[in-house]
Amino acid sequence: MTRLADGAIDDISLTLIILATAAVLAGIVFGVSTASRRLLGIRVGPVRALCAGLAGVATLAVLEQAMGDTQDGSALSTIQIPLALLAAMAVLVFVEVFLPYGSWSRPLQALRGMGDRMRRARRYSQVSRIFMRHGLSRMLRGRVAWERALRPGEFGEQSARSARLALEECGGALIKIGQLMSTRRDLLPPHFIDELSRLQSNVPPAPWPEVEAVLHKELGKPVADVFEWIEHKPLAAASIAQVHKARLLGGPTVVVKVQRPGIRETVERDLDIVMAISRSLESRTRSAQTLGLRELGDGFAASVREELDFCIEARNSTAVASASGGLEPDAPVRIPRVYYGHTSARVLVQEWLEGVTLDRAGPVADRAGLDREELARTAFTAVLHQILRVGVFHADPHPGNMLLLEDGRIGLLDFGSVGRTDPSIRLAIQELLVAVDRGDPAGLHDALLMLLGTRATTHEDLMPDTALLERELGRFMARHLGVGAQPDTEMFTALFRMLSRFGLAVPPEVAAVFRALATIEGTLTQLAPGFNLLDEARGFAVAMLMDRLTFGAAKGRPKPGRGEGEGGGGSGGFGVPDLSALAHGAAQEVLSVLPMLRRLPRRAERISASLEEGRLGVRVRVLADERERRFVSGLIHQMTVTLLAACTGLMGVVLVVFGTDRGPRLTGKLELFPLLGYHTLTVSAILMLRALYTAMRRPT
Repeated sequence: MTRLADGAIDDISLTLIILATAAVLAGIVFGVSTASRRLLGIRVGPVRALCAGLAGVATLAVLEQAMGDTQDGSALSTIQIPLALLAAMAVLVFVEVFLPYGSWSRPLQALRGMGDRMRRARRYSQVSRIFMRHGLSRMLRGRVAWERALRPGEFGEQSARSARLALEECGGALIKIGQLMSTRRDLLPPHFIDELSRLQSNVPPAPWPEVEAVLHKELGKPVADVFEWIEHKPLAAASIAQVHKARLLGGPTVVVKVQRPGIRETVERDLDIVMAISRSLESRTRSAQTLGLRELGDGFAASVREELDFCIEARNSTAVASASGGLEPDAPVRIPRVYYGHTSARVLVQEWLEGVTLDRAGPVADRAGLDREELARTAFTAVLHQILRVGVFHADPHPGNMLLLEDGRIGLLDFGSVGRTDPSIRLAIQELLVAVDRGDPAGLHDALLMLLGTRATTHEDLMPDTALLERELGRFMARHLGVGAQPDTEMFTALFRMLSRFGLAVPPEVAAVFRALATIEGTLTQLAPGFNLLDEARGFAVAMLMDRLTFGAAKGRPKPGRGEGEGGGGSGGFGVPDLSALAHGAAQEVLSVLPMLRRLPRRAERISASLEEGRLGVRVRVLADERERRFVSGLIHQMTVTLLAACTGLMGVVLVVFGTDRGPRLTGKLELFPLLGYHTLTVSAILMLRALYTAMRRPT
């Protein structure tokens, strides 16, 4: 029993000794790593701190072993700690320079993303095979073939047809890209526009059993328990969804929009490819950075993801209808009512509107005795109202999304693709149109820079030459925006080329406005070929600014037609205020600035007197921004550390070189002045290491 007790006590003692040793060693490691991090002025992770601490402890052990227990070694023991700290700091600097923070996680991220890369590669391969099968590989591989395809002729028409068929077969987000390009008349020739426009309706539908399964899952009950009948053949099939006509049980006739089965996975895979390409191009080419290609790709991806959620489309439709009166029985532009009880993320049930699409509405309007130009004005005024007043607008008003109803009104469908404008963008668009109406290049210049936002003015290398830009805008207005001018492909091409030449990029939300206007221009041209979209936009903007002076007094009054008042416009607009309302609004504006006007003469007198007497001074607050103060203080700190490192290094060299054999001896071989020089050189090395690290580290 005694032996067993002694053995247990020995084991406990050994365990305590090991724990105590480990605790002391851990304390030394922690102390060395903490001191080295503080001296460098950085924060590092636990792994790097542990490596630095172990390096410092190892340096202590090596120095202890090298110096031994001699008298000289004891005298040099005070330099061991600074050298250990120097070693720990050197490890931190080495690791930070050659293995920057976060680089260790890249292999793990690469392994995690291997599955996405494989799926992306398979999709790349699939798309490549489809394009090759349709004979597009030669057109995409060579510039000569691409330029030949853009020219009218048999080869160009065949290339455009092959591109449409290839995009249809690819499906997913690639069809959305094709639909987007079908609105860019400034970039593609007419034969490509005509072919890609067919992507808006000629997409093969999904089989009914698959559609029925989606309906059953989303409605939570069999289709027969919700609808009295539903047509199995869709009215239209698009890239993301298809539309069926149905009747609710005991209710009205409705339109049922069903998301295509499995489309979400396909679209996400295609969006991943689009975003990867846009980011890669922006990181490699300066022109892509100027155009904001990554932001455009991200904006396109966000827009397509919104289209995948029909609840968002339902809210968009209701918001626009409520703001513009589209649900009213006598509304000039009708927006279908949403049945939220049967609507989900993948199924949308809306009111049925009887009519024909605008691309086929011309002969119908002629038979009914309707004025085509008045119909076009009504449709265009509705879209302008959404852009300039509501702030949420239909971003894809192509002919398939606009109807001529049986009663002669306009119907607006499919709010899956919408744009949003904040008050600053709406005001900039108004001022731009007013500047065009006045023929004012300076006003157009200011409105254009306000519209494009900070991208045009933040970076110094993108700062446009104001005088040169105004002259270019003047020439542009004289050529394309004169009286009776009609927006066309040449105008859009000239505008975008001018913006690109001055390094001005269009933000995604502004690009959505241009896209909507370009799309509705093509739509209304099919209905009323002589309709002048530019004149109508000018009149609407001028009337809107006049209406703003009345503080909404005239809001809701129907605007006179073309023959009833100035400014153009049509039904559904806002009336030009009368003289009494305009005088009242002007008086309110004057009252708001009256206090400033009263103070203005006194301040002008003070400034002129000070200028005449030579006492005019300007008070400028230097380094008012916190970032500027932080930069200057960091620069001063780095210069101070560098100077201290140089001074201490020089002092150390002087003590070692010139202090030898000139001072008291601590031992037989070690003198005081060289020992102090070694310590000073160690301190200089620590300071120099901090200065080097501060200079080499990447800005955050």
